[in-house]
Amino acid sequence: MAEQEYEQRMRELQRAYVDFLDDSDRDGIYDRLVRDMIENKGCRLVVSINDLRNQNRERALALLEKSFEEVAAFQRGLKEFVGSIDATYAKETEDFFVGFEGSFGSKHVTPRTLTARNLGNLVCLEGIITKCSLVRPKVVKSVHFCPATGKTLERVYSDLTSFDAYPSTAAYPTQDEEGNALQTEFGLSKFKDHQTLTVQEMPEKAPAGQLPRSVDIIADNDLVDLAKPGDRVQIIGNFRCMPGKQGGYTSGTFRTILIANNVALISKEVTPNITGEDVQKCKKFSKQKGSVFSILSKSLAPSIHGHEYIKKALLCQLLGGVEKNLQNGTRLRGDINVLLIGDPSVAKSQLLRYVLHTAPRAITTTGRGSSGVGLTAAVTTDQETGDRRLEAGAMVLADRGVVCIDEFDKMSDMDRTAIHEVMEQGRVTIAKAGIHARLNARCSVLAAANPVYGRYNPYKTPMENIGLQDSLLSRFDCLFIMLDTIDVDSDRKIADHVVRMHRYRSPQEQDGQVLSIAADAEVLTTRDLTDNNDEEGETPIYEKYDALLHGNSRKKTDKIVSVQFMKKYIHIAKCMKPVLTEEASEMLADQYAELRANDFENGVARTQPVTPRALETLIRLSTAHAKARLSKLIEEEDAELAIQLVQFAYFKKVLEKPGKRRKSQDGSGSEEEEDEEEAKKDTPSKRKRSEEDSDTPSKRKKVDPAVEAILEVEPVAPTKEVDQERYRHFMQLLHKCCAEKNQAQSLEIDVIRTFFAKAEKKSPFNNAEIDACIDKMADENKVMRSDDTVFII
Repeated sequence: MAEQEYEQRMRELQRAYVDFLDDSDRDGIYDRLVRDMIENKGCRLVVSINDLRNQNRERALALLEKSFEEVAAFQRGLKEFVGSIDATYAKETEDFFVGFEGSFGSKHVTPRTLTARNLGNLVCLEGIITKCSLVRPKVVKSVHFCPATGKTLERVYSDLTSFDAYPSTAAYPTQDEEGNALQTEFGLSKFKDHQTLTVQEMPEKAPAGQLPRSVDIIADNDLVDLAKPGDRVQIIGNFRCMPGKQGGYTSGTFRTILIANNVALISKEVTPNITGEDVQKCKKFSKQKGSVFSILSKSLAPSIHGHEYIKKALLCQLLGGVEKNLQNGTRLRGDINVLLIGDPSVAKSQLLRYVLHTAPRAITTTGRGSSGVGLTAAVTTDQETGDRRLEAGAMVLADRGVVCIDEFDKMSDMDRTAIHEVMEQGRVTIAKAGIHARLNARCSVLAAANPVYGRYNPYKTPMENIGLQDSLLSRFDCLFIMLDTIDVDSDRKIADHVVRMHRYRSPQEQDGQVLSIAADAEVLTTRDLTDNNDEEGETPIYEKYDALLHGNSRKKTDKIVSVQFMKKYIHIAKCMKPVLTEEASEMLADQYAELRANDFENGVARTQPVTPRALETLIRLSTAHAKARLSKLIEEEDAELAIQLVQFAYFKKVLEKPGKRRKSQDGSGSEEEEDEEEAKKDTPSKRKRSEEDSDTPSKRKKVDPAVEAILEVEPVAPTKEVDQERYRHFMQLLHKCCAEKNQAQSLEIDVIRTFFAKAEKKSPFNNAEIDACIDKMADENKVMRSDDTVFII
């Protein structure tokens, strides 16, 4: 009797759903969708729950609450409706499936809010996939043949993951009732694809200090392999519990699973809530007088004093370049990688922390706390099935975002080599334990490290201090050395700044009020934490001046952009795709050629090797600067800034001659301080100026009498007679001479003179000129002369 009632009820529900699908007399949306499905030989129809709510409110509410019964009726209704359109296709296809989309209200959950009250409901679960099992076939129907009697036997299987009310026995028949042996007809048996996924709550939505929760998902048939580890997904499905058996008895605690009926990928871009007003504000902000880029860079980590160039580079990193995928499959990365190396307590970790809060997606790790596979991907053995499965690492999870790695120098060399491929190709290739996979990891890397000796040793070159392989350093676009210099004025400013920060308290606190602990533990996880701005109304562009927070470090007229506006501006600016102009291209190409030439000529202490990647770095940095101006073209001013940043990053330890002498004359200031001063001034205009000065000695004498006095005292007077261009030409020819002699480390003076007479016919070098040039190079520690032998250093 009960079975008849159940069947009667299912028929009524089926009729209601067929009426909903047969909307040819209304707008005909689902009629058309079903016909498309039949044409494409599909078996899953995606229905918007909003349409069902408008059409049949009672069924929509019942579908959310008693999902198993309703979905089974809906699928029967779909089969009936397909049969009315194309009877043969309905007969051929045994099962049709329904997927859902739309707004689920309180049934829109995360793994943390998915609780016992949702059992049996249709829910929409948001999260990030951490594990994927292999796709396995699962038997649906088996057919057996008995040779003794000539009969065939069919058996249908269902378990707790199917919509049927009662799971069938899992026993596979091997003989019939009389004990005759049975043979399985595999060709007639039916199997379906089966995969289990693990979805974890999004790291940015997990409450502080708590472990992210995860839920197991079961995907069957056409839903398998729609998502991979690291993808952010919305999975709509039926939430069900499965009894756990221990020793033949069912225990009181149940394992829960979500049986998926639709998998939707959420776009990787995390979108802040941007209104039309915000776009207008950003456009207005980008057109103001003065440099927009410098205002934004000053607003980056305003609580940290100084570090002007580093903040500019971090702003470029947040904006990023333009990624290009060429037709032949080549990918040119648009992500900018930055490495900060420096003494302890120069605010490296604080800069990382600021980027972590400003970037739309960022994941942080530390050197000792992460292994190579933890950053890329690991192949693990599943506890339940013993299968090999792939687990995504931090860089895969931060696809299209920023990975902050602190204590980069503490990582072992094996782990550091694991991120080489990610930093250039933007993907992780795994070939382990029979699994061969390629995962996307298109992320920018921001790393902070200490020098080899814990502190920077000024008596060694930057390369010796950094102590990382050239192959890794060339992948970083910008490498900055941050020195803890001793300078009374700047130390006083920093002390004032730090003391003021410690005096600051938020406006809501009363004086003497005890700081509450763990006040923000009760965070609503389904609500995006960045949506708090909505309550304040419109987003303010600038922060209000606060005497304690800002003090003397900035005037009241100086403007600092608020964090909320910064996030929105960066989001809008990232949508721009600027194009290189002819002038900017020429500037960048010239600068690259000059960088490569300086590699041998000047013997300048560089922080990293100059490779062809340096040209791509220049292009990426100029693109990011153009994005900051919301410009569609990369112009000369963008190229100029990129050149400044690269020169500051490469030649942190530029020590020009006048600088050294002036220092020894004054007798004050440490060597590192001098380096920093020189490096900061090392812009293209400065270079040109210094070259002009060296061309006209009389000008230089007027400018700096101290240098003139020292020059008169110094015995190496002939060096002044050699023209700068001539001197450069001499060094290039000497380089060729070394190369011809199989990179000889020492050359006889006669060999050099013979080579120069043969190589330079147009304006030959006389012996006095050669001697003067060699003396000048010896003065700059490039060569060493002993009697008639010249040693190349």
